[in-house]
Amino acid sequence: MKKLQSGFTLVEMMVTVAVAAILLAVAAPSFNSLYEGVRARSAISTIESSFVFARSQAVSYGSRVSICPMTSSSCGSDWSQGFSIFIDNGVVGTMDTTNGIADTVLRKVDAFNSNDTIKSDLNRYSFNPDGMVTNGNSGVFRYCPGAADSSGSEAISMNSSGRISQVTTTVTCS
Repeated sequence: MKKLQSGFTLVEMMVTVAVAAILLAVAAPSFNSLYEGVRARSAISTIESSFVFARSQAVSYGSRVSICPMTSSSCGSDWSQGFSIFIDNGVVGTMDTTNGIADTVLRKVDAFNSNDTIKSDLNRYSFNPDGMVTNGNSGVFRYCPGAADSSGSEAISMNSSGRISQVTTTVTCS
């Protein structure tokens, strides 16, 4: 009597691998957009919590607190390289010493993904000791993963009182 074999043949294995490869090829692009969406939500959450932190520190310290992308000692314009939150005693948006009091960095946020686009209406945001935005400057902060018109883009807006809200309309960074 013959003994029954319970293994797979080479042909069965090759068919299984081919089907798995086809399914993976179809699913991979959707994983990329999923990853971009998660990355954008995470980044915009970091940005939003940084604004909330800056505003609360302005009230706590009773001083103006600024948030901006730093280039040496002054505010730059490239938010994708990260930004600093600092007590801003002197010239607004400049790390300096005024009347013997040096500006103090409270927090630094590292650079974001180099493939992403980050746009803001302003190069800096400053909060007064009462938590209001300096000079009533309000703006929209956009984070676009990958392309400037990515479907996973996220944005927050800040009104002149310093209130931050999620933008629910279509977001582009172009």
